[in-house]
Amino acid sequence: MTLGRLHVLTDYHFQQRFSHAELARLAIDGGADLIQFRQKAGMVRHKLIQAADTAEVCREKNVTLLIDDHIDLAMATDAAGVHLGQTDFPVDAARRLLGEDAVIGATATTTSQAVRAEEEGANYIGFGPVFTTRSKKDPAKVKGVRGLEEVCKAVSIPVIAIAGITPARVAPVMEAGAYGVAVMTGVTTKEDPEAATRDYRKALDLVLT
Repeated sequence: MTLGRLHVLTDYHFQQRFSHAELARLAIDGGADLIQFRQKAGMVRHKLIQAADTAEVCREKNVTLLIDDHIDLAMATDAAGVHLGQTDFPVDAARRLLGEDAVIGATATTTSQAVRAEEEGANYIGFGPVFTTRSKKDPAKVKGVRGLEEVCKAVSIPVIAIAGITPARVAPVMEAGAYGVAVMTGVTTKEDPEAATRDYRKALDLVLT
């Protein structure tokens, strides 16, 4: 499976206008080629319902779905894999549970974390925060484009730039060596999530062509 370059994270914390599934559909129609289901709070049963609905949209659209944090939800919905943070399930243990074909992404805020994640079997690194973000209560120190470039040189797997990515910042992070970008509030909190996603897609395509 080819890893998507425009990852859109669904959200029901910063906005409540759209369900996860609705956001996935809008983002995919706007050009997202990977959806990450992300819901930190709430009951597992409720998360499963929302994740299953999102998985159905992704299957219909033939777009990769990853589940943030929850290996059980990924297995229950036949998602392609998971994205794991530093305090989540260890990458190597997740690999043993999900198998060699699963896509496993790992968040890293330092070069050493990125290298370790690759050694443990991650398929890609989500590195950041590259820029300031309001999506986390206590984000790690902003790394900037130079920090991103350092990590891209240190690992052989794709690096996805995360945090504070705007369409105008797509070109600089890609030029620093990123394989792609991950976006949440830059899409989900906009009046028109599909149009917002399209702006990111256009910015990416300009760099890639």
